[in-house]
Amino acid sequence: MERISIDLSSGIALSALKAGEGHPLIMIPGWSQSSEEWKGNAENLTNIREVVALDMRGHGESEKPNHGYRVYRLAQDLHETLNALDYTTVDLMGHSMGCAVIWAYLDLFGPDRIKQLVLVDQAPCMFPRAEWSTEEISQFGCMYQTSADVDELAAGVLACVDLNSTIDFVKGFFSPDFPEQALPFIARENLKFPRELAAQLLRDAAFVDWRDVIKRIQLRTLVIGGEVSIFSSDSQRWIASQIPDAQVEIFSEDEGGSHFMFLENPSRFNSTVLSFLDS
Repeated sequence: MERISIDLSSGIALSALKAGEGHPLIMIPGWSQSSEEWKGNAENLTNIREVVALDMRGHGESEKPNHGYRVYRLAQDLHETLNALDYTTVDLMGHSMGCAVIWAYLDLFGPDRIKQLVLVDQAPCMFPRAEWSTEEISQFGCMYQTSADVDELAAGVLACVDLNSTIDFVKGFFSPDFPEQALPFIARENLKFPRELAAQLLRDAAFVDWRDVIKRIQLRTLVIGGEVSIFSSDSQRWIASQIPDAQVEIFSEDEGGSHFMFLENPSRFNSTVLSFLDS
């Protein structure tokens, strides 16, 4: 894949990997992740699509200004990306916070330029309301219990000062069977996002409730989750239940069903996405 630079009208440049021909698919990695982590999946998808795997501001090889680390600002960056690449319609695939960027985009700009969605493992609401039952907390995928939990995770991000500490931080997002030798690559990609900026974005994303946006989605959608992810599989089924005719695929523990199922089981992940996009 070719690495390209995308100059946004707001004055910064985003980096992306691009290849293939056909209807464009924009791939948006999760918080602190990068296009390089999507690369194997993206190359597979170029069989049927022009694929752009995007590094959001601060992430990967993109520019790292000291401002704008809010999900809605990233949605504006996505809007400017579509304009810069002169795309009239696209498919969007997001992982984790990349889904939140998609939801913010739809909230701000509507669905007119979007044909299909692939939503990979993001909670509709990560922070619970006091009155919610245990069942509702699971259904909406809440990973926090109190604001102190957000503070603790942000502190953990700031404590990632070198490769070893970052490996310790990221390994909790993977299944125990994920190869240890693969973790340094993930950690190095995470460290490309300056830790202070990463903590800012984490705090912004923690408290947003996306349920009203999800309920308004009318686009053809595939939802993918994992049985042993940081987000409950119930939350992914809930998302699919709110979108007319949405498909849902849940990876079991034996199938590498962690938060990073696309790295743990790329064969099944790629075939699932290819089948959906090509149908």
